[in-house]
Amino acid sequence: MSFSRSKILAALGLCLALAPVAAARQIDVHDPVMAKEGDTFYLFSTGPGITLYSSTDMKTWSRRGRVFPGDPAWAKSVAPSFNGHIWAPDVVRHQGLYYLYYSVSAFGKNTSAIGLTINKTLDPSSPDYRWEDQGIVLRSVPQRDLWNAIDPAVIADENGTLWMSFGSFWGGLKLVKLSPDGKSVAEPQEWHTLAKRERSVLVDDADPGPAQLEAPFIFRRGDYYYLFVSWDKCCRGAESDYKMVVGRSRSVTGPYVDRLGRDLAQGGGTLLLEGNAEWAGVGHNSVYRFDGRDWIVFHAYETADGGLQKLKIAELTWDSGDWPVVDPAALNTYVGTVKE
Repeated sequence: MSFSRSKILAALGLCLALAPVAAARQIDVHDPVMAKEGDTFYLFSTGPGITLYSSTDMKTWSRRGRVFPGDPAWAKSVAPSFNGHIWAPDVVRHQGLYYLYYSVSAFGKNTSAIGLTINKTLDPSSPDYRWEDQGIVLRSVPQRDLWNAIDPAVIADENGTLWMSFGSFWGGLKLVKLSPDGKSVAEPQEWHTLAKRERSVLVDDADPGPAQLEAPFIFRRGDYYYLFVSWDKCCRGAESDYKMVVGRSRSVTGPYVDRLGRDLAQGGGTLLLEGNAEWAGVGHNSVYRFDGRDWIVFHAYETADGGLQKLKIAELTWDSGDWPVVDPAALNTYVGTVKE
């Protein structure tokens, strides 16, 4: 029996069509932050040495290694149990350089510190690419401090002054003025409380307590500074009930109030986005303006994948009262993949 060339090709095409196609793997990251240099987006996240990815469309990502090939030299002096897992980075451009703030901590304790490393470029292929660690910016100590030195996010106000928001649980989220070079707390020191949730005075000061909030991020738009905060529990897979709330202020130092005028430092907060049946919890967001549009970047726990955290990026729009809006459908429409 003989077959024509056309029939063989047709049969081969049918086989290829019926063959299973490997699904692209979604990018799984915790606590994502981004920056754009040239035409490329760079994504940093919690992980061993701080994981780094790049993309030209915010959808398909390439692995670009780690910020720290080893451990920060000072890490174990702050947290003796440190295992190379660096938390919650933030990246900003300051004085022509890229500043990457990051956290070292013992889980569930405020044995923590925020560090800083600096680079001329975010492109690992550039001859100028080299992270230079600047050491500790701020440190919290159990029984001394009723706040936790993690989850940094830095913003320059209308005068160019740098401020760092940070914190989780304990006595709430804080804001501190930084020195002009961004490497230390400014002197004389200026501190503010941004947000709190209820905590009994009887809870031991070394205990995070029930005041479940963390990951502040301040974004300036028009006449307002917007404070984004994550409420409730992260990091529990499909049992996570993480959600994002927001308040705003005309001053970077606050007070930040929600739609109903409630102060976030007194338990207020307007719900921005929460999880659904497919995505158990959403949170730890950052916000950016790229090419004339505003974007919110965060992670969500996918129920169908054992609660594994996945990257989410959604356009941030604004209602008639200048409050931010996120379409809940974005949880299912955005799919970020990583090249293997």
